[in-house]
Amino acid sequence: MLGLGHVTASGVAVIIGAGIYVLLGPAAADAGGLVWLSFVVAAGLCALTAFSYMELSSMYPKAGSEHEFTRHAFPPVVSFSAGWAMTTGLIVASASVALGFARYMGEFVDVNERTMAWGIVLVMALVSAAGMERAAWVVVAMGSVEIGSLVVVTIVGLPDIGRHSLVEGGSVSGVAAAAGLIFFAFIGFDEVITLAEETHQPARNIPRALLLSLGISTVLYVAVAAVSVGVLGSDELARAERPLASVMEAAVGGNWRGPMAVAALLSTGSTVLLLLTASARMIYGMASTGALPSSFALVVARRVPARALVVVVALASALVLLEDFSLLAAATDALVYFIFVLVNLTVIVLRFRRPDHPRPYRVRGTVRGVAVVPVLGIIVTLAVALRLDADAGVLALVLLAAGVLSWFLLGGNHPRGAGAR
Repeated sequence: MLGLGHVTASGVAVIIGAGIYVLLGPAAADAGGLVWLSFVVAAGLCALTAFSYMELSSMYPKAGSEHEFTRHAFPPVVSFSAGWAMTTGLIVASASVALGFARYMGEFVDVNERTMAWGIVLVMALVSAAGMERAAWVVVAMGSVEIGSLVVVTIVGLPDIGRHSLVEGGSVSGVAAAAGLIFFAFIGFDEVITLAEETHQPARNIPRALLLSLGISTVLYVAVAAVSVGVLGSDELARAERPLASVMEAAVGGNWRGPMAVAALLSTGSTVLLLLTASARMIYGMASTGALPSSFALVVARRVPARALVVVVALASALVLLEDFSLLAAATDALVYFIFVLVNLTVIVLRFRRPDHPRPYRVRGTVRGVAVVPVLGIIVTLAVALRLDADAGVLALVLLAAGVLSWFLLGGNHPRGAGAR
């Protein structure tokens, strides 16, 4: 059985990913010297909804997905929308990170970014097809390098804190806009709840591990953002194509583009692998309950959902054609914001619909029976979501609508098992 330390470490490994390597510059363009505060705001948004995830995972410890949670509170079309939004969000994110990989690969090879992005999607799909049990060491090794590189950047840049203002050029609207984009760097924190069945005293350790992993990741992100502003200044940081490499070069001299590009390639590569695998598993899980055609529940050797993985690769490859990392990242955020609203609403609805259902973990604080924290989670999520680029919102809406339309055309299958009551 897993203990608190193991689950927390797993959470940090899932959270820390490619976002910091490719979004720090665009975020600095919005928030100026206050870009570090944007990470705090994004983490706070995650923390509010994390409490709802904790209550739902304690109620349904074998569920582990938004589709499963929401089908206990809403009609099938809503629970399908939740599952489809999360699945699509993961696929869009994989395309976005693949383009980030291609950008860093440009440090070593002069190749079309779209072609390179397709290449990393295909390679990581093949790794996923080999079975995550066999690929686990790849993820662990890559994760160690990406976290280690962020620690090195922090240590090296720490003496330059104060060299440039940490507030210059910042504004409330800029911080909110940057937080909406930076949120991409926290996607995946909710994966901690999927470890509930393997965790010792899950009702006690899962909530603590979820908040600890968020806290540790936030401290590391804030430290990197602060030293980056201190070393380069917000204007130069916003212009940097490879921000962390520029920070290292300015702090210690020499050419750090190569080493930091390698770290970024490992980070983005492992993130693509995790996103492809997670989205294929989501499709498999929804097909297993009847929300999608049962053919997608077919598994081959080492329990790999082959057909689901093929669909994921095809959709990710199509999205790469957009060749706009920031647009895809923001569209991912929009889809996950939709999920956050539904997850918080699910907690509120189930408090009235199933008040006597066992809740080993219960979000504290109510007003006339309404849980306050989920309400705050909805308000903050919507406030940040409104700062997203309109094109990203349209793309997210089109992808969500396409899935729902397909669901109706396929007959609007009702999931097997417990549904809304």
